[in-house]
Amino acid sequence: MPALYIGHGAPPLLDDPVWSGQLRAWAGKLPRPTAILIVSAHWESAPVSLSASGAPLVYDFGGFAPKYYAEQYATPDASALAARVAAMMPSTEPVHQHGSRGLDHGAWVPLKIMYPDADIPVLQMSLPTHDPERLLRLGERLRPLREEGVLVVGSGFLTHGLPYLREFRIEAAAPGWSSDFDAWAGEALARGDVDELAAYTSRAPGMPYAHPTVEHYSPLFVTLGAATDPGTAPEQVIGADGEFWMGLSKRSFQVA
Repeated sequence: MPALYIGHGAPPLLDDPVWSGQLRAWAGKLPRPTAILIVSAHWESAPVSLSASGAPLVYDFGGFAPKYYAEQYATPDASALAARVAAMMPSTEPVHQHGSRGLDHGAWVPLKIMYPDADIPVLQMSLPTHDPERLLRLGERLRPLREEGVLVVGSGFLTHGLPYLREFRIEAAAPGWSSDFDAWAGEALARGDVDELAAYTSRAPGMPYAHPTVEHYSPLFVTLGAATDPGTAPEQVIGADGEFWMGLSKRSFQVA
């Protein structure tokens, strides 16, 4: 299986025919996963924590239509994958099995589009740090799962400067800080330049507006770490030429 970095949008993504169509088409071109392991921007917790199978979804958002708080995505038991992941971690990276936390919207929104039948076990892993090197190592430890048919996914948003958006429309133009950061990241990805991507706080144009907090960017390093060769340019599947949603970058990619 490849490993993916996806922009997960927000609950209204479920009603966007363009982006949801792109995600659905992407999933249709992938081999069917035996299971999915997803790291979302919306669960920052150390030590590494794993979600509980069968737990209710987390509606970690506000101000949206009531229908989004009634969404369901009940997937098969993922406890076997949780045990496998825990066994892969060294003593320096302890794992906590959370007893009641389900999937948050960074996981269930895109997966509900990509795998609408909810018939694949899904395990969510917390984001334990924002240090690129540590996240690359974490992704590297997860790499063997790909040989077992597990789809490893980092879920974020390549730009996420919500406080600096002036309008909240799907078709809103991208602010300069968003388009500049997107172009910089796209060029670095095309070169396979992990060092450049890791130095985003000092090198990326548009900072800190593109990421006033960095949790939506950090999952990218888990994906790159899971690559066979993190220095190989990934296949940029969505937004390769610059594409935006509410002014934020949709750029999403897969690594082999």
